Amino acid sequence: MNTKAKLLSVCTIPALLGGCATESVLQREGDSVFGEANRQTMMAQVVNPNPVYLDPMTTSGEHAADAVERYRNNEVPDPAGDSTTTGVTGGGGGGGGR
Repeated sequence: MNTKAKLLSVCTIPALLGGCATESVLQREGDSVFGEANRQTMMAQVVNPNPVYLDPMTTSGEHAADAVERYRNNEVPDPAGDSTTTGVTGGGGGGGGR
């Protein structure tokens, strides 16, 4: 083994092993909410594993199949766009010239 290879291995091995010494994402401060969505979903199922709804579900396999066909045939209607600005005009007259 030549000296270049030895030097390269001496320099790279500690850098590679440094990655093994890092702490887990769950052990860091500030990441205590990591996985919170999963916990919330699990709690909702534990609280009421068989929820009862007042209104019946209004969907069917036929309705879903029609939606898939519209998507495949590129016949999905464009959503109605809502404008976030409404005719705002303004003029800045700079007065105060000397």
